[in-house]
Formats: sequence, C-alpha cells, structure tokens
Amino acid sequence: MSKPALPTEQQLLGDIRTLIEQGRQQLATTVNSALTILYWQIGQRIHHEVLQGERAAYGEQIVSTLSRQLSWSHFLELIYLKDTLQRDFYSQMCAQESWSVRQLRERKNTLLFERTVLSKQPEMLLTQELANLRQTGSLSQNLVLKDPYVLDFLGLNDRYLEKDLEDAILRDLEQFLLELGAGFSFVARQKRIQIDNDDFYIDLLFYNRRLKRLVAIDLKLGDFKAEHKGQMELYLRWLAKHEQEAGEAAPLGIILCSGKKQEQIELLELDASGIHVAEYLTALPPKEVLQAKLHQAIENSRARLENRGEDS
Repeated sequence: MSKPALPTEQQLLGDIRTLIEQGRQQLATTVNSALTILYWQIGQRIHHEVLQGERAAYGEQIVSTLSRQLSWSHFLELIYLKDTLQRDFYSQMCAQESWSVRQLRERKNTLLFERTVLSKQPEMLLTQELANLRQTGSLSQNLVLKDPYVLDFLGLNDRYLEKDLEDAILRDLEQFLLELGAGFSFVARQKRIQIDNDDFYIDLLFYNRRLKRLVAIDLKLGDFKAEHKGQMELYLRWLAKHEQEAGEAAPLGIILCSGKKQEQIELLELDASGIHVAEYLTALPPKEVLQAKLHQAIENSRARLENRGEDS
C-alpha cells in the first residue's frame, strides 16, 4: 500500500494562508457582532437617559450632531456619567474644542466640570448656558473660569516664593495654558504700568480670544485678603483705559491664592468688578477627597445664590 503524497511547500503555504484567512473572517464576524450589540446598547442608553422620552426630535438632533463630531470612543467615556448636565458639558466641550479621547479622560479625572464656575450656578442657569454653547458655540466666562486650578505639573516643593511660582508657570507655560482653558494666549510677564509716576506690575497678562478680553492674573502665596481687590481693580481700569481695543470686552482679573475667605469675597462683590478669586493646588489630592470638597462647594454656592434670589 503506497503512502499518501506529502504536500509540496507551495501547497503547505497555501493551506496555512487559508487557515489564517478563515480565522480572520471568524474573528471579524465575532467583533462585528459584538460592536453591533454594543452600539445598540449605547443607542438605547442615549435614548432613555439623554432624551428621557421627552422632546425626542430635538434630542435626536443633538445626538445626531454629536455623533458626527465625536467618535464612539468619546461616547464610551461619556455614557457612564450619571449626571445629565455633567454629560452635556463634556460632550459640548469635546465638540467645541476638538478634545481627543485622552484629553476628555484627563479632564474628567481632574473633575473639570465640578471646578468650573458654571457648575456652582443654579441648575436652570447651567442648563441655559449649555444650551447657548450648543446653539451658538460661544463660551461664557462661567464656562472658562475655574476654582480651584490644578497646578500639580509645576513640581513645586512645600516652600516657595511668588517668584518661584511665576517662574515655574512660565517654564510650563503650555501646560498652564491648557489648565487655564479654551482660548488663552500669553501676553506678558510683570507687565509694567505707570500711574502718577508710580510703577505697578501685573504678574501675568493673557488674552482670551473666545471671550475677547484681556485677563490679568495676580499670584498670591497666602489666603485672599480684602486689599487684593483694590490692587486688581487698579490694574483692570488701567488696562481698560490704555490696552482695551474696540470690540473687546472689559478686562478680567483672576486672583490666584493658596486659600480663600469666602465671606469676604461675597461681601466685596468681586463679580461685579470683573474679578475672579480662585485657589490653586500644587499637589492633586486623591480624587475622592477633591470630589467631596467640590460637591460641598457646589451645594454651598447654589444655596447662597438661591437665598440671595429669595431676598431680592
């Protein structure tokens, strides 16, 4: 009885290619099936939690628009956010600022939404501003400004001077601009202004193209003090008189402190003067600790604003 002929080298290679191709086809079929199920589940989640069975046509239009601007990887990052306004904020910012999935993940991990001034506003105002962002693409200062600012990338030790803080910011200017938010560009360091033959110096001066206004930043090592307001008001009025151009909004001031005195800030009515006071963190605390602190700040701020509305 003769032995079966052994396959030639060419036949063997052909059989191996066939096996590989069959394996690829089976794998592709399995992956496509899994993706189909995944996308269906995502669609169901969007329909029930984003649209919530109300204003379906309008909601579907939003989802349709976002689906053209964001990838499924973006949706996978967004879909597990339980708070509707939080999810809307991140989805709109992704679309407006062309965040990558990595950037979105980083901003979620540092609790960007909870750190915005907007998150501390009453829910109705928050909803209106997000709707305006979606419809017009224009950012308000409540969407841009934060509290606190996370400056852990500066690598500062426990003891440092204001000049050390300023030097560290300029060394990592690109990262600092990212933390400041959308539309910021650097203008000057220690901007010299002269009033009545006296010299004054603005620590850092920026321009925000989205807000169309100059932004002066004053760095403070300790807690906020009432006299800081007068100093910043002087800077802002000088900038408005000598640097503000036609079509620009009034200059904005940010006082960055290592601590805040909330009652003093409220009594001084700094918002009316175009001044934002915020803490900065040179080390990022555990996420749970920061989250608890921010949620408490949001609740306190909303309660104060609601009480103020009832008194007026």
